[in-house]
Parts: sequence; C-alpha cells; structure tokens
Amino acid sequence: MTAITVIDEPENPLRRAPLVEGNNDFTSVTNIVARVVESKTPKGWYLMFGAAIALLLNLGAMIGYLIFTGIGVWGNNSPVGWGWPIVNFVFWIGIGHAGTLISAILFLFRQKWRTSINRASEAMTIFAVMAAGIFPAIHVGRIWVIWWVFPLPNQMSMWPNFKSPLLWDVFAVSTYFTVSAMFWFVGLVPDLATFRDRAAKAGRMVAARVYGAFSLGWHGSNRHWVHYEKAYLILAALSTPLVLSVHSIVSFDFAVSIVPGWHTTIFPPYFVAGAIFSGFGMVLTLMIPARSWLGLHELITLNHLDNIAKVLLLTGTMVGYAYGMEFFIAWYSGSEYEQFCFINRAFGPYWWAYWIMISCNVISPQFFWVRSLRRNPAFLFVVSIFVNIGMWFERFVITVSSLNRDFLPSSWAYFSPTIIDILTYAGSFGLFFTFFLLFCRFMPIIAISEVKGVMPEANPHHGHDDHGHGHSAAHTH
Repeated sequence: MTAITVIDEPENPLRRAPLVEGNNDFTSVTNIVARVVESKTPKGWYLMFGAAIALLLNLGAMIGYLIFTGIGVWGNNSPVGWGWPIVNFVFWIGIGHAGTLISAILFLFRQKWRTSINRASEAMTIFAVMAAGIFPAIHVGRIWVIWWVFPLPNQMSMWPNFKSPLLWDVFAVSTYFTVSAMFWFVGLVPDLATFRDRAAKAGRMVAARVYGAFSLGWHGSNRHWVHYEKAYLILAALSTPLVLSVHSIVSFDFAVSIVPGWHTTIFPPYFVAGAIFSGFGMVLTLMIPARSWLGLHELITLNHLDNIAKVLLLTGTMVGYAYGMEFFIAWYSGSEYEQFCFINRAFGPYWWAYWIMISCNVISPQFFWVRSLRRNPAFLFVVSIFVNIGMWFERFVITVSSLNRDFLPSSWAYFSPTIIDILTYAGSFGLFFTFFLLFCRFMPIIAISEVKGVMPEANPHHGHDDHGHGHSAAHTH
C-alpha cells in the first residue's frame, strides 16, 4: 500500500471542499473500496477477530452461568434493583442512533458528506442494537419462561401490561432494528452487484454466487435505479421519526416512574441528544482506525471528520445544558427529595462517576471549537474514547445514583458490580466487534454508488463548456 499524504488546506468559505480527494474517478473509487475485500486478509485482522471471538465466547459463558445460577451473581441489591444490565442496554441503544441519523435525516436534508460514512454507521447501528437486546432478555430472571412476556393466550390468564414503558421498549427497539436492517440492506444492493461482477471476472465463483444471491439480480438498469431510489427515500422517511422516538421511549423507562431524579419531562430530548452524541463518538472510534488501516484517506477525508466533530460539539453542549437544567428544575420545584437526589449525585457516594461524566461529556467536546483540533485524527480518536466512557457513566449515574439512597435511610445501600457484571459487559463488545470486523472484511465498508453520485463526474455537464464561457459546470457553485 503506497503512502498517502493528506494536505489540510486553509478553509475557503467561498469554495465547497471536495468530498473525494485525490485524482479519483469512478473506477478508482470502486477499486479503493473493493481492494479492502479482495486483498489478502491482513494478520492484524485475524488478531482483532480472535480477540473479538474470545470476548464473544466469554459473553456466552457469562450468560450460561447466569441462567444456571441466577441473577444473584450480579451486583444488584435492594434498593438498586436496576444495575449494569439496564445501563448497558441504554448505552448500546444510544450507540446505534448515529447510523440512522446519518443515513436517514442527513439524506433527507441532502447532506452529501454523509455518503462516505453512512454504510459503516448503518452496520454499527444494527450490531449495537443486537448487543443491546441481550440485556433485557437476560434481566428477566427465569429466562426459560420468557414467553410469558409475549401476548400469547394461556391457561394462567397472564397478559403483558401494555401501559408499561418496558413493553413500549419492545415495540420501539424491534421496529428500529427491522427498519434499520432493511435500510442497510437496500443501500447495499448496487454495491453487492458490483462485487458480484468483479468476483465473477476474477474467477472467484463461490463469492460471485454469494454476492449474486444478495444483490437480487441487480444489473443497473434505469428501471432498477428508479425503484431503488424510491425505496431508499421511503425507508429514509420511515427511519427519521425512529431517531426521535426510540430513545424517547427508552427514556420513559425512567421518566414515567415516581423516583426522584427520574420523574422529569426533560428526559426524552435529553436522551435523544445523548444518543446522537454517543453514536457519533463511536463513529469516530471506528472510522478513524479504519480510515488509516484500510487506506481510505481519500474517501473519508478530514472534512468528514471535521463535520462529525461539529455534531459532537453541538450535541455535547446540548447534553451539558440538560445536566444544568436538571439541577435548576430540582431547585425550582421546591421538592426536597428532588434536590437531595441531585446533590447526592454530585457530592454523594457516586460523586466520582458524576464528575467523570461531566468531564467526558461536557468539557472534552469544547476543544472542538478549535478547527485544527477538529481536523487532527489522533486527537479526535482520543476524545471519541472519552465520549464513549462519559456516556456510559451518564447512564450509570442516572440509574444507580437515583436508586441507592431511597426514601428511607435504613434501606440505603452501595452498589458495586461483580466480576460477572464486568465480564458480561466486556462480552457485549465481543459481539459488536465480531460482526463489525466481518462486515469490514466481506462487505463494502463505503457506499460506492453513493460516493460516485456526489463526485463532479456524476454531473452530466462535467467536462463540457458552460454556454461557451469556458467554465466547467461541475465547478460552478
């Protein structure tokens, strides 16, 4: 792989930055993306995949141990009946939000810079929701009778409580996963057909048949493109309200209760902003190494990283505003229980978790006011790690610090996770990275057809004089 020199030019507000750098045309873009799949598997990939598989096997072992022993192996106690499982569930659901926002909302707003990162973000969404779904399933206790939670007629006249936000979660998350998977697959179809044709030409017939089966007979006709663009637009419209609704419903798990610290109307927008914040943080965590290791500098440019950092700055500031507003409303309410809850968060036994959350989620994104830091991949990667840490601690602070000191001081207790809690959470990363590494190895990590659509060559007037004035229409802004 040849070395790539990336030149960070001074920003010219009168000229729109190119979305694809270098002297690339349609053919070279296809070659750059296809090279990742068609080249020999690097040893580094095997090392990372082996580590991910080890964590995944650990997850299976922890779940098996939990089922055979009982949820007493966790650190949950009274009054902290919700511990790490609900924290991890909300964390992973939040991670998945960036993919839908990038793919659907930015598509509807015609933000062309999304094209280089939307495919990996959509995959991240699906794998994050899969990791999230594990925790409610194993949190029910007697998992062998989990069918009791489904609306099935039975001799015990047991029926789900449709007034419970926990059941609303089931509908919201399952809908989110289904629509996101459809959206991801529809976008993949043209690129899978490209991989099918390249595999057939290279004599890799097994790969050609597999890609051919999933490309659904695509051959790039005008009729195919018309139907494809209609389907993509419809799925984008269906996905857009899910960005707002899913994490709003997740927040109802807390907000509809009467527990001080949870019973607040700010939770839905606060959770949505936090989900987008954590999701974009994970996008940076994944795409910066991928950009470097897979040689994608010319397709995932510094301008893309700059835009993601701006979104992090915006949503991080919104989250910080929500933190401050929680304290203000607790004071303004006049409720001594609410006031105690938030004083307890900042200065009680979990003060360390609260200030880690503030440092990572509020302070670290403020560095992005500086343009040179927004365009420094190493710095961005470090901050993205802090964002991921901070957003996990946000869910921990909301859950545990609101429960550990109940109305009766005699029932106060300190929650500490057990090794089973920690290993189960680590195992969920094994599930996530196992699927993501497989995706990077065998699927187009960048949407080839969409990147081509935002290149100057996609303009039908590219390369032709504009009314005889000697200016290329493709370069007219």
